[in-house]
Amino acid sequence: MFEHVLVPLDGSQLAESVLPAVVWLARRLGVSITLLHIIEQGPSATIHGDRHLTRPDEAEAYLAEVAARLRDQVTTQVVSHVHTTEQGESDVARSIVDHAVDFVPDLIVLAPHGSSGLRDIFFGNIAQQVIQMGHTPILVVSPGPAGQAREFEPRKILVTLDGSPVTEPALPAAETLARAGNASLHLLTVVPTLTTLPCDQAATGMLMPMATAAILELAVQGAADYLRAVGDRLQAKGIPVLAEVHRGDPAPETVEVAERINADVLVMTTRGEAGLNAFWSDSVSRKVAGRFNRPLLLVRAGKAEPDKA
Repeated sequence: MFEHVLVPLDGSQLAESVLPAVVWLARRLGVSITLLHIIEQGPSATIHGDRHLTRPDEAEAYLAEVAARLRDQVTTQVVSHVHTTEQGESDVARSIVDHAVDFVPDLIVLAPHGSSGLRDIFFGNIAQQVIQMGHTPILVVSPGPAGQAREFEPRKILVTLDGSPVTEPALPAAETLARAGNASLHLLTVVPTLTTLPCDQAATGMLMPMATAAILELAVQGAADYLRAVGDRLQAKGIPVLAEVHRGDPAPETVEVAERINADVLVMTTRGEAGLNAFWSDSVSRKVAGRFNRPLLLVRAGKAEPDKA
């Protein structure tokens, strides 16, 4: 699934904390690598404690140095590109998406804070724009407590599913990582309770609590059957699989499971254009992202099946 990765860098140690993951992807999957730096308009003198790269020549020299380091560790192609037209903060996301269209990567790898103008890349407005405007999966690799790079060696991969085709694009991505790292997959579905229903369903739950409770109980059994079928398909391919269904608030339940099983990577889907406002305000993915400090792979959600008459 992954053959080419795009890696935005800003010259800081923090942004470079993604490089062990990039090296792993190149060694295990043979991905080619494109390093990207975007010249920012009116930048600060420093970024994340390091000198901010503001001139094309110094940015090119920096990316060349990083590319040389990577070539000492991998055998795949490593190229670099500096976007020399200065970009305002509001234009950085569009520039990343445009470069993704030009370079056609299968994956964008970045740190939660970093990448030329991408301060608060994951938790801020720019990340929302990147996901809204683009379709490329994003691997967010959090650095260590001191901003240092962490080892990337996925052995346990947690995948959240809701039983619908909308979240199934997460499965090929997770399967790819599992095969590359001889990892096991842990499938999770969280069925809400009456008190943890999403806002758009809470009113119905209050008006018809008994009926809603019965529907949720049926959903638990349906989720278990669904995960069993998915797990059987994956195990038939030689991938170890565990699966479980939880009840409650999906975000804290997901984080609890991730911590309990010591998940190395969490794979989730985002909802796309229609769900982005909810995604960034109070959806499961947004809440989980704020509590999970290990690699998080976000894949664009599929389309919901049309209602049948």
